[in-house]
Amino acid sequence: QVQLVESGGGSVQAGGSLRLSCAASGEAYNRPCLGWFRQAPGKEREGVGALGNRGTIYYTTSGKGRFTISQDNAKTTMYLEMERLKPEDTAVYFCAATGVDEVVGSCDTLFGDWGQGTQVTVSS
Repeated sequence: QVQLVESGGGSVQAGGSLRLSCAASGEAYNRPCLGWFRQAPGKEREGVGALGNRGTIYYTTSGKGRFTISQDNAKTTMYLEMERLKPEDTAVYFCAATGVDEVVGSCDTLFGDWGQGTQVTVSS
């Protein structure tokens, strides 16, 4: 398993920015693929974007445009830069990890390891 800890959430005004962090530990070498998700009250969890095993970054419709995913030099922390935040971005943001399908050579789409989440609140 991989232990994931999110941080960096908080309350900001619309138009502001936040930088979320996801620190990975444990058997991280078995879970090289990381992703960001979010869940608003009363709504289903949705994907924001993901960092693949080959360094490829993917964004969903929710994450494309104003959000940027990156990783530190030590490859132990993944970041989510959020700019021009809107009230509809208010949600609990989670990071998750998954392994690599050695046959296909790409990340498994089923994320099994999750962090506790960090709250992001955007006011108008």
